[in-house]
Amino acid sequence: MTTSGNVIKLQPENKNNPPVSENFTTEFERIRPALRSYILRMTASAADTDDIVQETWYKASRNLDSFQGESSLKTWLFAIASNLAKDHLHRKKRWPERVTDICKNAALANPAFFGEAMHLRMTSPQGNFEIKEHIAFCFTCISKSLPLEQHIALLLKEVYEFKVKEIATIMELSEAMVKYYLHTARTKMIEVFDRRCALINKEGICHQCTELNGIFNPKQNAQEELAKIDMARAAESADRERLFDLRIEVLRGIDPFESGAAALQLHHLEHNRKVMEEYLARTQE
Repeated sequence: MTTSGNVIKLQPENKNNPPVSENFTTEFERIRPALRSYILRMTASAADTDDIVQETWYKASRNLDSFQGESSLKTWLFAIASNLAKDHLHRKKRWPERVTDICKNAALANPAFFGEAMHLRMTSPQGNFEIKEHIAFCFTCISKSLPLEQHIALLLKEVYEFKVKEIATIMELSEAMVKYYLHTARTKMIEVFDRRCALINKEGICHQCTELNGIFNPKQNAQEELAKIDMARAAESADRERLFDLRIEVLRGIDPFESGAAALQLHHLEHNRKVMEEYLARTQE
């Protein structure tokens, strides 16, 4: 495996190092949670995520002799996973910016959706509804409206905190092109959320966080919950750039597979994925 022309290799086995396979297994398991959440935020499919993460393990474990340590193992693994995800998503149409509106209307027309969701809410240890979780969920859906290269660059830099040089290696691009993708992606997402999100802009059209909180937590005061979130507290005074950074901080603090709201949010995400597949198929006819 080569990355941007650089051959990368694990440290060779010696008296001071355990066997390479043991090193790799330990490190892969350490990196897996971040890798898994990254692929989920690209694909919006838990099943596809697990397939891609498994394929990443398969490809990496069979190409260990090409890993020479000129980048970190994490960067190398993210490069493999990113390429697999790009192949998977290449022929799929990007989601529209108004994805949450389209999916909300579909959910309201589907009583089974709320029945299943409420069952998870009442029975699953990961069935909580939290506004901060829905902020992350909303970002996942709306960011899929970005061109794929911009989407990847934005996730790698803003959420997974890779440096521009590392992103250039992962994406096999120049650093200048990575910076361009980051600028355009960030600018676009700031504009979308500024128009839509009522947590940031009182003129925003989307109130789904508080609406869903009323459904799943009818006895909970939504304003009290919002007061716990830095982004909502800062909405009156912070500029758009700072508010975007606060939204990113919410994402960084959530593992979409392990949080107390994971089961409910994954159910919502699978619903949105199916709705989008049907919607895009209709619009392509």
